[in-house]
Amino acid sequence: MVESGWQASDGDVAAIVAARHGDPFSVLGQHQTQAGPVVRAFVPYAETLHAVGPDGAVHDLEARPGAEGFFEGPVPDGTVRYRLKAGNAGGGWDLENPYAFGPVLGSLDDHLFVEGTHRELYRQLGAHARTHEGAAGVHFAVWAPNAQRVSVVGDFNDWDGRRLAMRKRIESGLWEIFAPGVTPGTRYKYEILGRDGRLLPLKADPVGFQGEFRPSTASEVVDPTPFRWTDEAYLASRQEGDKRRQPMSTYEVHLGSWKRKAGNAFLTYAELADDLIPYAVDMGFTHLELMPVSEHPLDASWGYQPVGLYAPTRRFGEAADFARFVDRAHAAGLGVIIDWVPAHFPVDVHGLAKFDGTSLYDYADPRRGFHPDWNTAIYDFARAEVAGFLAANAVYWLDQFHIDGLRVDAVASMLYLDYSRKAGEWVPNWDGGNDNREAVDFLKRVNQLVYATHPGTMTIAEESTSWPGVSRPVYAGGLGFGFKWNMGWMHDTLEFMSQDPVHRRWHYDRMTFGLLYAFSENFVLPLSHDEVVHGKKSIVSKMPGDDWQRFANVRAYYGFMWGHPGKKLLFMGSEFGQTAEWNFDRSLDWHLLEYDIHRGVQDLIRDLNAAYRATPALHVRDCEPEGFRWVVADDHANSVLAWLRFGEPGDAPVLVVSNFTPVPRERYRVGLPFAGAWREIVNTDAGRYGGSNLGNLGGVTARPEPSHGLPASAEVVLPPLATVYFQFTGAGSH
Repeated sequence: MVESGWQASDGDVAAIVAARHGDPFSVLGQHQTQAGPVVRAFVPYAETLHAVGPDGAVHDLEARPGAEGFFEGPVPDGTVRYRLKAGNAGGGWDLENPYAFGPVLGSLDDHLFVEGTHRELYRQLGAHARTHEGAAGVHFAVWAPNAQRVSVVGDFNDWDGRRLAMRKRIESGLWEIFAPGVTPGTRYKYEILGRDGRLLPLKADPVGFQGEFRPSTASEVVDPTPFRWTDEAYLASRQEGDKRRQPMSTYEVHLGSWKRKAGNAFLTYAELADDLIPYAVDMGFTHLELMPVSEHPLDASWGYQPVGLYAPTRRFGEAADFARFVDRAHAAGLGVIIDWVPAHFPVDVHGLAKFDGTSLYDYADPRRGFHPDWNTAIYDFARAEVAGFLAANAVYWLDQFHIDGLRVDAVASMLYLDYSRKAGEWVPNWDGGNDNREAVDFLKRVNQLVYATHPGTMTIAEESTSWPGVSRPVYAGGLGFGFKWNMGWMHDTLEFMSQDPVHRRWHYDRMTFGLLYAFSENFVLPLSHDEVVHGKKSIVSKMPGDDWQRFANVRAYYGFMWGHPGKKLLFMGSEFGQTAEWNFDRSLDWHLLEYDIHRGVQDLIRDLNAAYRATPALHVRDCEPEGFRWVVADDHANSVLAWLRFGEPGDAPVLVVSNFTPVPRERYRVGLPFAGAWREIVNTDAGRYGGSNLGNLGGVTARPEPSHGLPASAEVVLPPLATVYFQFTGAGSH
């Protein structure tokens, strides 16, 4: 029984020792009592404990009988902070009392977090090495409003949840503690006691900035030294001009399988920078698009089931190594886009699922909070704190890693309440609608935030439906994305290309249909990873015919794609005609480049990128109907298509002609806007690409003979299974 005026109550002591106290700061640390100032501490395994003042004076602290590790005692001055000196049979050690330190977070943090508008919440939440009240250590902060108790556990306290129980901020449900003496590199997790009194599995930090290499799942404290960027000029230049009017040819990459080293080991971020960046630059791509680099537990998810949204995956190195990768890409003039996944999250026990024992991050009703396609949870976009957590994460990648764009995965699954659900498996809006209005508001907010805070960056939606205005500004009634993947174009054209040429006349409209809506959005034409897995075969292997015809088909198709309105995206391996499906667990088949036919495809992509970037007519009006005119869109019998691309007034127009049969056409007449010389700038049938080398001897001369509704025309040679580009060079012969 406690009799003095300075001792803690038996109930408080028992709760501290059992790690069941909801407010340990009210007991431990330094307190003013009716009997004067007192120091209390819980130091398991200590047999003696003393409080040491700034002047070196030592004051005994009494051990509470029956409460091993709990010590308390009066001190002469309550205005100074006392260090602790512990001892046992093994020796002595000095330590700071974490409960003698005040909070780091303030009321503004609480307010902004609850409101969901804390744009830089990652500067306050997570683990931050810092100096606080004169001591070096780490400040930890995490959101768990329904927990009875939250503790930081790690290497520094033997993963003992009794030792570093946190302070709860009642207004926000945030928990925080400053842990003196903890250093960068330390592993940690959160131990959480749910409101039902049940101890939950240890949780990684939702705002952790670095994780362990899988299969381990702890978070790690990062070095607070700011990364020294060298890309100021690049960041300034990317703000210039309109992205819709600039060339954008993207190389989509899965970092874990682009290339492997001996023993099938991953390349590091540094090694990828050495190999991947120069390769993409040499190939003429403007951007790398990285499949998700956020930390994820399962390689087979390709990153699309992330648990650490704020942590670049440790598979390839530390967070600073990823920053260096981006810096080197920018030094080479290459933009970096990352896949960002706010549509769902996995239910791994160390992640966000039932984080504080409740459906904190996801909707509690499985008809809204569970994804049947992926067996994952769905974020509760209606909850301000969750929406704020995600919005801040989007900005985090731009702030901290200078990312140039976010490609937002699975947007369609976010927009519709009944996405992939049968009747009775979803909950409609009050008016019966199936649109997820909370997700719509969230997407609009993120897009506005990205464009407002980081001019020159962009957002890209993977959205597979006809939802209106995906890439229209929010102020104009749209979702606010910069671009949208054209999934319809991809499906239609691949279906056409898979047909035997003799049957293509019956599928011809699939190649023209996309132009009916080509300018309704700012489109990216994607031949992505999704098209070369799960039995869909590689791009080359989708093509009919023998080897020569398959490669001729793929070259003609790529020529069609690069000449078609819309930005370009090509998945790794497709640029050299990989024949096997993509396997996330091993390197691309780089040995295929020993063969001329594969090097030919690679050379073609390099040349297509060069032509696309150097020729304004091929990119300036990718997103404007004024930049396109059909010439031949009705030659079903010959499977020939021809169209014109225009840039600004004064830019030389380009004629693109595709022949999707193996029959060469020697004198095929096409209408043209101007008489004079038209130079052949691309021919996918060129001998160096592996073609038959049939062509137009450098160009053709158009004469003032009307055709196809145009004032001039020329007879051109159309090679078999090929696409040819002609650029107007002015009056006279070529």
